[in-house]
Amino acid sequence: MANPPFDTTAAHRWFAAELNNNLWRSLETGRWSAEETEQNIHAAHASCYHWLQVGNISHHARAECLVANVYAAAGFGESALRHALRCQELIEDSPYAFEDWDFAFAYDALARACVLTGDVGEAANFLQQAQAAGDAIVDEEDRAIFLKWFALR
Repeated sequence: MANPPFDTTAAHRWFAAELNNNLWRSLETGRWSAEETEQNIHAAHASCYHWLQVGNISHHARAECLVANVYAAAGFGESALRHALRCQELIEDSPYAFEDWDFAFAYDALARACVLTGDVGEAANFLQQAQAAGDAIVDEEDRAIFLKWFALR
């Protein structure tokens, strides 16, 4: 295979970040058409793939959280739970690699997934943990971003 005429590392980073940012904006807007849902699912996986090429463990976990949230928004509970659990596993394996807000978003993704899978008890447990982790976010701007997301239920 010939070398591409561009910097692949820079391309991976650009696509990972661009897809990530566009998807979070899309998640905040609400309902999607069937076509948008399909595109967003593929875009979430693409973002995760690109982060796996150039990112670190925190990028991977955040990408898994994004994939989980896209599946949750699409109403696919089992897929949302699979990716939320993978996010949580990555965080638990290396907790010092993460920011305080990562924990809040991870618990929230788990809560959203559990609601969809019908596990109300676990959903309530993760919701409580997400709220506590969100309240503990030190940086005011980061806390405001999480609380805005958390309110979109």
